[in-house]
Amino acid sequence: MKVAYLINQYPGTSHSFVRREIQALERLGVTVARYAIRASKAGLISEEDKAEAKKTRTIVGAPAAGLIAAMLSSLVRRPFGVASAFAAMVRLGWRGEPGLVRHGLYFLEALVLAAWMRRDQLTHVHAHFGTNSASVALMAARINGGTFSVTVHGPEEFDKPGLIGLKQKIEESAFVVGVSSYGMTQLRRLVSSVHWDKIKIVHCGIEDAFHAGEPAPLQAARTFVCVGRLSEQKGHITLIEAAAILAGARDDFKVTLVGDGEMRAEIEDAARARGVYERFDFVGWRTPDGVRAAIEEARVFVLPSYAEGLPVSIMEAFMLNRPVISTYVAGIPELVEPGVNGWLAPAGDAAALADVMGEALDADDATILAMAARGKEKTAAGFTIDREAAKLKSHFAQSLAAASLDKGADTGVDKGADTGS
Repeated sequence: MKVAYLINQYPGTSHSFVRREIQALERLGVTVARYAIRASKAGLISEEDKAEAKKTRTIVGAPAAGLIAAMLSSLVRRPFGVASAFAAMVRLGWRGEPGLVRHGLYFLEALVLAAWMRRDQLTHVHAHFGTNSASVALMAARINGGTFSVTVHGPEEFDKPGLIGLKQKIEESAFVVGVSSYGMTQLRRLVSSVHWDKIKIVHCGIEDAFHAGEPAPLQAARTFVCVGRLSEQKGHITLIEAAAILAGARDDFKVTLVGDGEMRAEIEDAARARGVYERFDFVGWRTPDGVRAAIEEARVFVLPSYAEGLPVSIMEAFMLNRPVISTYVAGIPELVEPGVNGWLAPAGDAAALADVMGEALDADDATILAMAARGKEKTAAGFTIDREAAKLKSHFAQSLAAASLDKGADTGVDKGADTGS
């Protein structure tokens, strides 16, 4: 079985879950061709991502002569498909974000992707995120007469489904993946129930290598760790506010923030303004080993998100024997059960977050370890990447088989030489 993967920026520090999924599929015997619209703007720090970059073909930045040849190849070999893709581009871009001009660029990218897929004899492309990469995948599928699927993570896609044409993408897809039950219901809301059968749940998953070896002992230091992009979605300002409330009553905790992003300066300023900057350690992005070390050096994991999909960082914390504090947002309650394996607070409620952080600080070692054990058991039973990749492989197989039945011998693949290199 051969499939193509398309991601807007790949590989990348914040997209390690895609790498894990691809590698798990390959362990299951699926051949995956990696395509990206552009290279990661943030750069690569892990050896795993650097190795992936060598396997990934990127459209933006490729030699101009090759891009032009690929576009011409699609125009000459698939004129009716190109016309259909152009119609889709107009429909998606007319009232969509970011407009017709940008969708025109997506159309050109789709011409290139379609040619590269024909060269590699691929008929199905899977996109991660329902935004521009899904638009390019939809148009490339139309050009080649093939099929596409997409994993919708949220929260961005659910913030503006009409502006990104998410309804059309669901309706035209072979299948669409939500990463949680919550995500599945948000996708169902957008389309008629006749399309619900194509909406699947495939969780992001944790790989065995991340938590291999003997678990680190519970740390005596009262340290919280938060892993995530420093963006408005993750609620770091509320964490600052909660720390300030907590600091008014006790002096026995610190917080490590792993990650970076557009809000770093604002978050640092907020910590200074509230007098808790010295309690926070801003360590930036870390390699997978560095993330593991930061979690193991902490006593409790905290993620005060305002909006989410299904955070892999919570799974990582559980598998490393740390309980979790988070919020009643999106798929998080599908992982974190209050009083069982962690604590939950209403998103944006600094006082409530401070309260549960205080409870975590007061919990004895036996309580912390028991909660962590239950979190690890839940994650291992339902959120491993090999288990989830097997589901995805099954969906790919069903889609390829259905497409083959629909088209007979005509799979949309050009067997001969293709100049679109």
